[in-house]
Amino acid sequence: MKKKKKELKNPWPTKDAMEQVYEMHLWGKNSTKFYSGIGSHDSKIIDPYIEIVSSFLNSFKNPLIVCDLGCGDFNVGKKLVQFTQKYIAVDIASNLINFNKNKFKNEKLEFHCLDIAVDDVPFGNCALIRQVLQHLSNVEVQNILHKLKMYKYVILTEHIPNGEFTPNKEIISGQGTRLKSQSGINVFTAPFNFKVKAQKEVLAIRLNNSEGLIVTSLLTIF
Repeated sequence: MKKKKKELKNPWPTKDAMEQVYEMHLWGKNSTKFYSGIGSHDSKIIDPYIEIVSSFLNSFKNPLIVCDLGCGDFNVGKKLVQFTQKYIAVDIASNLINFNKNKFKNEKLEFHCLDIAVDDVPFGNCALIRQVLQHLSNVEVQNILHKLKMYKYVILTEHIPNGEFTPNKEIISGQGTRLKSQSGINVFTAPFNFKVKAQKEVLAIRLNNSEGLIVTSLLTIF
């Protein structure tokens, strides 16, 4: 009797999930084909972030090489390219990256389709990782944090609940976050215990009471 060939498990479940998010408009829809949600388009959320990050980047005599790890539809990143030596925009969704490559053109700009939990991340001085970890499992978050050690600076943004909460509850990677279980990412507590030279909260945007806070921190790694 011929043995049935064993089926291999899908090695890219997160990639498939995120590509589906964009194909099915699970974060909403606007006039563009790909949409990263209100958190990448609401001026009350993105304008203060762009101001803070551009001010930081402009503080250097020699412009930095910036790696945007989870660039999404690039509505935010497109405002920051001018302040860099090179801007490397990365996302896991190949359909999104192909679209961005055709839409956004700049001699300083590169787009790469990578799974930053699995693949090597590009070289740079500063990493931007904006509302990315909140969608990922703890194993993937841990893998990414290990790779962030190669950057001197990391500007990390996370959406967390108001008030006290239990950090880092496990989730299945995808469109959702830990907010539904009154949790959020805190990279400095268990199971991550991420070590940095210095950290400073540079921006906190309070949403409606039930929607929590979007907090941005500047981390100096070495």
